[in-house]
Amino acid sequence: MGVILLLHVLGATIWTGGHIVLAVSVLPSVLRNKSPELLLQFERRYERIGMPALLAQVVTGLIMANAMLGDTGTWFGFSDPISTLVSIKLILLMLTVGLAIDARLRVLPHLSENNLVDLAWHVIPVTLLSIAFVVVGVSYRTGWFY
Repeated sequence: MGVILLLHVLGATIWTGGHIVLAVSVLPSVLRNKSPELLLQFERRYERIGMPALLAQVVTGLIMANAMLGDTGTWFGFSDPISTLVSIKLILLMLTVGLAIDARLRVLPHLSENNLVDLAWHVIPVTLLSIAFVVVGVSYRTGWFY
């Protein structure tokens, strides 16, 4: 299980770190210069490692949830500390996927100088969600939420 946890943490590091860089460093330049191309350049580079990192997190997270809780029926139970944390992580994942689908289908195909703020309304929440993933993950050890 140690290798699974290591892959999960590496995925979280890449996913969250990339989104923090995007939100704090790239996005302000994109908005200031009204340059969708700056964002698209970052996305092309980051997507090669960001999407596999997210996939690694999802797969390893499901493996660990199964190892800790077994029956998938308990994953949304909020009946004990572990199922509560798994539930929170699954909710964060659904919110992240929802924002990603909306960005991919609605915002990015029409990205221009005129709708960069719409993009910011996706980047910032996904960044905050990725940080929340880390906080919830750390709470498995710290007990912050139980």
